Amino acid sequence: MAENKLKIFKLGGNVIDNNQELENFLENISKISEDKILIHGGGKIANKYLKKLGIEPRMHEGRRITDEATLEVVTMVYAGLINKKIIASLQKFGCDAVGLSGCDGDVIRTTKRKKESIDFGFVGDPDEKSVNADFLSLLLSSRLTPVINSINHDGQGNLLNTNADTLAYFVANSLAEIYSAELYVCFEKPGVLENVNENDSVIKNINFAKYQRLIEEKKIDEGMLPKLKAAFETLNSKVKKVVICSASDVFDVAEGLTTKGTVIEL
Repeated sequence: MAENKLKIFKLGGNVIDNNQELENFLENISKISEDKILIHGGGKIANKYLKKLGIEPRMHEGRRITDEATLEVVTMVYAGLINKKIIASLQKFGCDAVGLSGCDGDVIRTTKRKKESIDFGFVGDPDEKSVNADFLSLLLSSRLTPVINSINHDGQGNLLNTNADTLAYFVANSLAEIYSAELYVCFEKPGVLENVNENDSVIKNINFAKYQRLIEEKKIDEGMLPKLKAAFETLNSKVKKVVICSASDVFDVAEGLTTKGTVIEL
């Protein structure tokens, strides 16, 4: 593994909906001098536009069911409105960024999920070959910060929507072949909470055995399930660190100035 350091940030939750919190997060990310990648979703904003168009959002275990009409809306919101809003803010803070969907530069290519007990519709699942790490490395070597949204493609001309948490873990694992990579999953909560209503109930460390026990005891909030499930499906020893933390703490966490958040362990 190369010694070049890379920090990968996944942003989601209510932070994207709050202009001031989003600005604060992006300003802090801009201060980090090391190479970085930002991956984002944008669920609640997409839900707002879906409802305006008379389309009822549908979720299952924290993941979006994406029919054809929903796909059109989330593509416009994720790859358009949110992505360009983030890029504009990063440029304001002196961080030269480039916005990407999976189609751009063939950076993310996924396979449509097969119909099982739940038909997720136009949802793409990544695998170990999905991420074009060489292209991302080329952008990073040009001192650009890639900002990747969760819209990708299947190589057959079809757009697909992928859970951004899942995407972040695959990007981290792929880039860990080239860089000393760390992943920070950022949202409005201070970490994984044992009691979702108590912000002071942060679980400092979670390994797979503890994760299984928390699932059995039904102590994990539904919205947290995709983050943890993706972490334990794809995390391997190549990724130096995975932390789930508050967007407001991420600069101090990433710079090693605090130990806040939840560290995910093998």
